[in-house]
Amino acid sequence: MHDQAGAGAPDNFQRLWTPHRMAYIKGEGKPTGTGAEDGCPFDAIPKMSDEDGLVVARGEVVYAVLNLYPYNSGHLMIVPYRHVPDYDGLDGAELLELAEFTQRAVRALRKASGAQGFNVGMNLGQVAGAGIAAHLHQHVVPRWGGDTNFMPVVAQTKVLPQLLRDTRELLADAWD
Repeated sequence: MHDQAGAGAPDNFQRLWTPHRMAYIKGEGKPTGTGAEDGCPFDAIPKMSDEDGLVVARGEVVYAVLNLYPYNSGHLMIVPYRHVPDYDGLDGAELLELAEFTQRAVRALRKASGAQGFNVGMNLGQVAGAGIAAHLHQHVVPRWGGDTNFMPVVAQTKVLPQLLRDTRELLADAWD
């Protein structure tokens, strides 16, 4: 038996390491202020290729992108190109296309992954849970019967069965 000093008490648990989430936990890449010039990732993503930005579809005034830190596989966000922090700041074209892209996201997720249900919504403001409060975005999270299990509750870890790039390609192909 080798020395386990400093490793904690030995137990029979297996460990699922998710070191990529440390950037999210530390808030790396979060805008530091309220303007587009403050490093907002939602302003940077449209300038990237679809593959590099994980963009599923682009519209005239909004785009659909995979969440880099998803709750479930296929977790999409619908984001206006314009840097706007609040729902009441959207103009008519943005409201319409945001709604249309949300509907298309639901269809694409059903087609590509057989999603049985969805959580759709926005967290407006930091106190409401918005990770990036300075740039409005709507979440579309696919759900399946039994997709909640002990991992998020006990280990605060989600098990995702597919790489984000593969998920992006699957959803982009299913987008109508």
